[in-house]
Amino acid sequence: MIEQIEDSSLFDDWKKKDIYTVRILALLKSYGTAYRFATFYRQIIDGKITAILSKLDNDVTLALDDGFDNEELVRFFCITGHGTILCDPAFQIGAKFEEGVIMSSEVKRDLNVMGAGMIGISVDEYPKLMDLYNFIDYENQDFKSWYVDISHRVRHNTAKAYTLNVAGNIVTSSILSSIYNDDAVLTAVKTGKEYRRMGYGGYLVSYICNDIKGRVYIMRDAELNEHFYTDLGFKNIGIWRMYR
Repeated sequence: MIEQIEDSSLFDDWKKKDIYTVRILALLKSYGTAYRFATFYRQIIDGKITAILSKLDNDVTLALDDGFDNEELVRFFCITGHGTILCDPAFQIGAKFEEGVIMSSEVKRDLNVMGAGMIGISVDEYPKLMDLYNFIDYENQDFKSWYVDISHRVRHNTAKAYTLNVAGNIVTSSILSSIYNDDAVLTAVKTGKEYRRMGYGGYLVSYICNDIKGRVYIMRDAELNEHFYTDLGFKNIGIWRMYR
């Protein structure tokens, strides 16, 4: 049985810890169940929650546990519709998909050692979102909708933005797009072209990992940036799949 939840406590029995769970529960903490554009569901089989999912507008994040009913989930999506579905490859639906690698880290590094030789650096944990948006240079992302969502999450402590500045200029940026309990999802890591391979990106990522008590997850393209993250203590832990 798949049911829409109207009370966040209906997820209390969900004990799985993974990147999908962090995304779903951070969104639930941000918006609750009162908004029509953010909805949440659970699949129950024999009294056990076997899957939970969120729909933000038409984009789905799906977290699975042992014993989930794939066919029931497929029927659900056929009836309710979907834009994208982000999930573990264990869920299968007849649609085109992209895949990449999930990495995670609980490593906390000595920033004094990492920052040795970097003159005049500072980390801003509350940057102006317009400056951050312009630096990241989002493609096909409307500023207003992005700003409304990220600022709402920041106010509810389920997201956080960071920039590393040199002489007052942004050289590296990143966002924790989902924070739940002690874990978080790291996105939008970018270093300006003229500042790459100088240690700034690694310093900021390590700073953020130190700022989070638990585990930090990332989703990366299969062929990109593996050595950058492994050098910072991240490990490959699985595959993400996005159906479109």
